[in-house]
Amino acid sequence: MSAWEELFDLARPAFAQQRTFARAKSLAASSLACLGRRTLSGVLCAAGQQFSDWSAAYRLFEQERLDVSALWRLCLELTVRALPVSSPVVALLDDTLVHKRGRHVAGTSWRRDPLGPRFSTNFVWGNRFLQVSLALPASPEAKIGSARGIPIDLQHAPTPRKPKRHPDPKKYKAELKKWNKQKAASAISRLGLQRIRALRNTLDQQSDGEHRSLLICADATFTNRTVLKDFPARTALIGRVRKDACLYALPTEQEQNTSRGRRRVYGKRLPTPEQYRKDELTRWISVQAFAAGKVYEFDVKYVAPLRWKAAGSPPLGLLVVRPVSYFLRRGAARARRQPAYLICTDPTLTPQQILQAYLWRWEIELNFRDEKTLTGLGDAQVRTDAALRTAAAFTVFTYALLLLALHRCALVHSPLPRPRWQRGHPNRSITRITTPQALSLFRAEIWASALGLPNKNGFVAPAPGTTKPQQCFTALQSAVLFASG
Repeated sequence: MSAWEELFDLARPAFAQQRTFARAKSLAASSLACLGRRTLSGVLCAAGQQFSDWSAAYRLFEQERLDVSALWRLCLELTVRALPVSSPVVALLDDTLVHKRGRHVAGTSWRRDPLGPRFSTNFVWGNRFLQVSLALPASPEAKIGSARGIPIDLQHAPTPRKPKRHPDPKKYKAELKKWNKQKAASAISRLGLQRIRALRNTLDQQSDGEHRSLLICADATFTNRTVLKDFPARTALIGRVRKDACLYALPTEQEQNTSRGRRRVYGKRLPTPEQYRKDELTRWISVQAFAAGKVYEFDVKYVAPLRWKAAGSPPLGLLVVRPVSYFLRRGAARARRQPAYLICTDPTLTPQQILQAYLWRWEIELNFRDEKTLTGLGDAQVRTDAALRTAAAFTVFTYALLLLALHRCALVHSPLPRPRWQRGHPNRSITRITTPQALSLFRAEIWASALGLPNKNGFVAPAPGTTKPQQCFTALQSAVLFASG
């Protein structure tokens, strides 16, 4: 709790008044300690302000009385400061959907559900957000190891609604043309490129930021021509590509020394990523990388340099990852997952660096799960665009400070005993505290201070020393302070 308060106090310049800052700090702490839904009314009830005027809390987001960009700069600065100067900054980029029910909420629309079954396309009504997280390794000096994703940017990414038909054909044609331009500008890949460029500029403004390399790990949504054609300098992209992507070799000197026409950029046609995986002449190499709680051996094929027309003239590197085998249950036949094909715009990186950085991309998926199910992203019942953007950014910022406080305290293992089915696992000896455990500890410290309990570790009442012990005894303090919800 003290570490989180110290970090939140650094965000004082983002608020115009001290009164606004104190109200935001109370709402942030209450949102982490709240047991129910993180609506504004629920957060106010958790703060003990249910009998006061609620309008000030709503005006905090409706009138945008906090500088969201200053909050994200603070998260970026704190995360980069925890990294060694020689290590690159690994950024994780992805978008997510927040389900809504109201038809009058700003920016809502029908979108394809990525969690729907493969045999049917499902649609959900909700908002789309684009998030950028930085990978903060548990041991920054180690080349391989676990990392935790720290959110440093969240942007609302709505799609403009198509205009209704107008009696005047000329006016409707003009509105339709304007809508097509707005639709192209609001594409998620174009917005992702804007946030990458903004991240590069913000990183350059910090001390020794110009000398840091930036690695962007993204999925196939951002590995396309829109992003790669206008990519910033001193920044590399690691993304997934199709298994039938058309790849080309660099032109030889004989192919470039032509007397007529433009200088040749692409050489002969190379095999596709799927053909490279099946090619027996290209040998597999074994690299180590951390994933799912321990260090694994991965079989990969690395081909570099080459070129891809979607990326233009810069040379690339292709990493083919063999499908990982697993057993669904004891005694079952060996099964394999799907292979992965990664493109890296920096061919100087080693296969181990590319694979480890992309395996850290799973941390942003964990961020989305924690934000939507634990910290209340999208629970605030607001409708306008300003309130929606500000409330969502404030919720994710509070969650980011919680993760940074865990890293600052070096709190790796939870003080509570692990469940019986998790103890003594031989293959996953490296564990870390989870977000529900962190919220429980945060809540326990707040409630222990309110109850006047200096010692927060010995709450279980001792068993009575009778011949017939009591079957059920009350341990109210322990039950309250370690409650989870």
